[in-house]
Amino acid sequence: MKLLPQSIRGRLLLTGIVLTAAALIAATFAIDAIMDSFVRRNLNQSLDGQISLLIRAVKSDGEVDVNMLQEIGPYTQYRRGWAWKIETPTHTYTSSKELRALDFQEEGDRGREGHFKGPPETLMTGRAGDLYVRILEKETPSGIVRITATAPHMVYRKLRDSAITPVLATPVGLSAALLLASILQLRIGLQPLDRIKKTLADIRSGKIQRVPTDQPQELRPLVEEMNDLLDTNEVALSRARGHVANLAHSLKTPLATLSVKLADDSRDPNGDLAELVTQIDRAIRHHLGRARSASPGAPGGQPVNVADTLADLIVGLRRIYIDRSVEFSIDAPPELTVRCDPQDLQEMLGNLLDNAAKWAASHIAVSVSDEGRQVRIDIEDDGTGLDVAAIAQALLPGGRLDENVEGHGFGLPIARELAELHGGSLELARSARGGLRATLHLPRWGI
Repeated sequence: MKLLPQSIRGRLLLTGIVLTAAALIAATFAIDAIMDSFVRRNLNQSLDGQISLLIRAVKSDGEVDVNMLQEIGPYTQYRRGWAWKIETPTHTYTSSKELRALDFQEEGDRGREGHFKGPPETLMTGRAGDLYVRILEKETPSGIVRITATAPHMVYRKLRDSAITPVLATPVGLSAALLLASILQLRIGLQPLDRIKKTLADIRSGKIQRVPTDQPQELRPLVEEMNDLLDTNEVALSRARGHVANLAHSLKTPLATLSVKLADDSRDPNGDLAELVTQIDRAIRHHLGRARSASPGAPGGQPVNVADTLADLIVGLRRIYIDRSVEFSIDAPPELTVRCDPQDLQEMLGNLLDNAAKWAASHIAVSVSDEGRQVRIDIEDDGTGLDVAAIAQALLPGGRLDENVEGHGFGLPIARELAELHGGSLELARSARGGLRATLHLPRWGI
């Protein structure tokens, strides 16, 4: 099985080529045998005509009428190699001295031909050097009389080749036509599979939800199984997401109560327990984000407009950071949409904008551009920025760079994880404005 091509088209094409080649070889052998028999029969008939003339010169007692032989004349009217010889128990008569001693090698079965008059005769066909030989043995009272007629063997070869070549061209051409027809048949016959492949890509991109059932009869059971599998996975993922969300939310209430009680210095004088509560809260937020990204619609069940999402988030951030007088500028084409869950897009952009607002001196610039298969979103601030080591640490879960600034250290890592789960990426670098530039890549809708 390893020798077979991996594609169905390749396997069917290989099978067609092998079977066509086998049929062509079998036809070649069959045609060769048939045409060889046809050429031999025609050449034998030509030589038998000469033998029929010669046998008239043989008398009933086995003697040869020399006068009749002289009337027949030499059998050389065509070219060298056409000759005859009559051998009786007492004499040998020949039209060519070359036939006095023949090294005859019989080919094929002996036969009796009834069209020669007289007692039973035996006909033999064979070869003697460069000659094609036909011999008739006739029984007479004085013994066996042998009559031999010859032709150049190249005549047999030329007749055979000239007869076989055009006949073989027919199956060869037919085989080529059959191969072309097979290729065309495969192209047409496998089109439904190509359409299913494109349909699955559309399901993955969120354009459609299920595989259409108007498929060829042979593919309908497969399509039904795929749709059932999609339904089952959607239900299972929805339940799993719900269980994780319920568990996280059920923990947040007692966790918040515990955090309030630990605010009393008498209960947690060193602050160790409060730190543990903070770590648990970070983990809950982190896994809530992952649970949401693992939902059936997370890879992009609908197009999400980037400009509208940014506008909504910036309205809220301006209210939160109104005391800092941070200015926001947005350059986002209104038609650009991404393949992403709306909540996840808000989570990613919200974390990045919130982080920029915390560290910006006075201005945050947001630009959105189309890069073909992806949409690029740049968020830059004019703060102090980060060096290479600090950028790497900022993308680690819980890696807070400044304990004096409120936060949990999970915003940037969650944004990066969500971007990667949606087929995008998040990169941090120094901004030309002096602060940090966060570059978010997400798949563009419709690609």
